[in-house]
Amino acid sequence: MRTKQFTDVDLNRSVGNLLRLGVILSVITSLIGFIKLFTEGFRMPKKYNLLEMGDSSEKVWGSFWDSLGKGEGMAIIQLGILLLIFTPLVRIIFALIGYLKEKDYTYVIISMIVLTIMIVSFLTGYAH
Repeated sequence: MRTKQFTDVDLNRSVGNLLRLGVILSVITSLIGFIKLFTEGFRMPKKYNLLEMGDSSEKVWGSFWDSLGKGEGMAIIQLGILLLIFTPLVRIIFALIGYLKEKDYTYVIISMIVLTIMIVSFLTGYAH
C-alpha cells in the first residue's frame, strides 16, 4: 500500500490551520479572562506608575501559575496572550517537521536557525 506524498500545498494548508487555531484559542481564552475579570469587580488603576513588577522572573511565573490555578481573570488573559506569543514558535516547529518530511534541508537549516533565535530571545528577554 502506497502512502500519499506530503506536498508543499499540504504543508502550507496545515501551517495556515495551525496559525488560525492559535489565534482563535488566544482570542477565546482572552475573552473568557476579560469576562471573568470584570465579574470579579476589577477596576483599572488611576495611576499606572503604582503598578509594581516582580523582582525576578521566578516570582512572576510563580505568581502567574498560582493565579491561573485560582482561575483569576487577569491570569486567564495572560494565558491568552502567551498562546498568541507561542503560536509562531509552534508554527516554526511544525514547518521544520514538514520540511524534514519533504527532505528540503535548506529550509530545515533556516527553520532551525530561526527557532534557535526565537528560543534564545524568549529565554533571555526578561532582563532588567
